[in-house]
Amino acid sequence: MVLWRRRMNMKRHRIGGFTAARVVEIEPPLATPAQMFPDFDPEIFRAHAGWLTERDAYDPVTDMLKLSIHSWVLRTKHHTIVIDTCCGNDRERPKFPIAHHLDTPYLDNLRAAGVDPDKVDFVCCTHLHVDHVGWNTRLENGRWVPTFRNARYLFSKADYDHWDTMNRADPAKPANYGAFDDGVLPVVSAGLATFVDGARHELEDDVAIEPAPGHTPGSVMLAARSEGAEALFIGDAMHHPLQIVLPDWSTRFCVDRAQAARTRRAILERCVENRSLLAPAHFKAPHACRVHRDGAAYRAEFVEMGEA
Repeated sequence: MVLWRRRMNMKRHRIGGFTAARVVEIEPPLATPAQMFPDFDPEIFRAHAGWLTERDAYDPVTDMLKLSIHSWVLRTKHHTIVIDTCCGNDRERPKFPIAHHLDTPYLDNLRAAGVDPDKVDFVCCTHLHVDHVGWNTRLENGRWVPTFRNARYLFSKADYDHWDTMNRADPAKPANYGAFDDGVLPVVSAGLATFVDGARHELEDDVAIEPAPGHTPGSVMLAARSEGAEALFIGDAMHHPLQIVLPDWSTRFCVDRAQAARTRRAILERCVENRSLLAPAHFKAPHACRVHRDGAAYRAEFVEMGEA
């Protein structure tokens, strides 16, 4: 069993009249740059290794990229929304070791952020990969039951159909490391799932799920605007800060790398034009940034969270 028992100090971003907090589950090294990016070029990477090291996003000793697996919690005047639910505890993930038999204080950290799981209104999974659906459910008396029992869970229909087809093709080899079986299907069986297609899906005025394809067949993001401020919770449209300065570098996890790059550039342009807060699912602290043009490319201005 993998124990991660560090409690998190909760701080928040303000987005107009909304607040956004992050709840970290684990912060594992995941891959070398060459493993992560099919278009990896050592000379190009070397030019960025310094600032990535300073940002604690790269370890030059081990040559490993450093990531965070966390949820975002958006609180509006009307709703509490959890965005992506990490890996989850008690899972059988032998082929995905960082999530195998996890034992983390995720729910304690969620409560420390002021969130009662029973009072969450929406759970938005930007896509259905193993590290985004885990805390959709928890183990109770030997059964996987919804963690957020009063929430509507928002799933991409394209992603659901993709994994459902794979799961049915070979029941002896559960799809997505088993996460579809224990993190998605129990929610559907409980009648708590709402499927979204490729169109904008509003949760309330100025809070909507929008398509962000490329990483998976039906990846989405959540966009929130309040009092002239905007935040984009983009899931895995960007895994790592390097992709802000090298937006054409998609990861090996992306099903359509060219489309993922187009989506990424569109998001970066929107961030520049609207001064949007960019809030990905895997950037290490401070987790979010604003984006500025830098010639033909972009640069990040990382934003520290304020006190809760």
